[in-house]
Amino acid sequence: MTTRDRLLAVLVAVLWGLNFLAVRVGLDHFPPFFLAALRFLVLAVPVVLFVPRPNVRLRWLLGYGLGFGAVQFGLLFLAIDSGMPSGQASVVVQAAAPLTVLLGAVLLHERLSWQQLAGMAAAVVGLTVIAVDRARTAALLPLFLTLLAALGWALGNLASRQAKPDHPLRFALWMSVVPPLPLLALSAVMEGPGTGWRAFGGAFDAQGWPGLVALVYIALAGSVVGSGIWTALLKRYEAGIVAPYSMLVPVVGIAAAWPALDEVPSALSLAGAAIVVVGVLAGMGTALPKRRRGGDPGPETGPGGEPGPAVAQADGPVGKVQDTQRS
Repeated sequence: MTTRDRLLAVLVAVLWGLNFLAVRVGLDHFPPFFLAALRFLVLAVPVVLFVPRPNVRLRWLLGYGLGFGAVQFGLLFLAIDSGMPSGQASVVVQAAAPLTVLLGAVLLHERLSWQQLAGMAAAVVGLTVIAVDRARTAALLPLFLTLLAALGWALGNLASRQAKPDHPLRFALWMSVVPPLPLLALSAVMEGPGTGWRAFGGAFDAQGWPGLVALVYIALAGSVVGSGIWTALLKRYEAGIVAPYSMLVPVVGIAAAWPALDEVPSALSLAGAAIVVVGVLAGMGTALPKRRRGGDPGPETGPGGEPGPAVAQADGPVGKVQDTQRS
């Protein structure tokens, strides 16, 4: 990679890492399900009007939108609103990487390399360390919700992989059309039918503008700008070269939340986070090719193998849109 492109990859990681701070600010003004719905609604309207629909089966578009969009973001925002530190959330949600690999093996019969298995094992150890640390000082429910959010991301990855879109960025943008309705319905039931809209109306006064700025950042800076740069980089370089930069996201998330939100991680939590990052990076190894009938190996996987979210994301959690070209 050129120096310019390395700097662009780092910039994207910074944009995505700061998303977690923006979410925390947004949740001070909006209820979680409503904020998640707004995050997609801001994109859905212009997408329907100006972006051609991708040529994919509807079920895969719905599966991607519900898993990656509604389940992941709804539960992630709920977890942060329930007490999950935003910096720590940026690490735990990376569990989507080993979960994608595991679900790919179970549901799509993909064969795993020893490197991927070792990476998954390391990520599980790191998450266990974080869970033990949280159990000493705080409730485990927010951590559990974050892991469920990672599972939603992983399921969305499988749907995007099966879709095989001809225009990955269009597919990623059209995914934003799916989550608003189920998230708004959840908001109406769980948060009250008028709660979110009243908060939205209050966002335009002197006290509510930070929430509005956070929403704009989540929807535009983190998604449109970040995913646009990331997709351009993936067109120039192999996924295995670009993807490791995505693991700077939790580093930025923790580093930014420390001074900005006074989220001081414990030594044990930092150790667990480091193990998760190393595990996800290790799990980026190439998957073994699937066996055809008769024992002949199938086509080899592309650079970096069948990528999990940390490998394949054109935009990851909290405002990120996944580019499925690497799926």
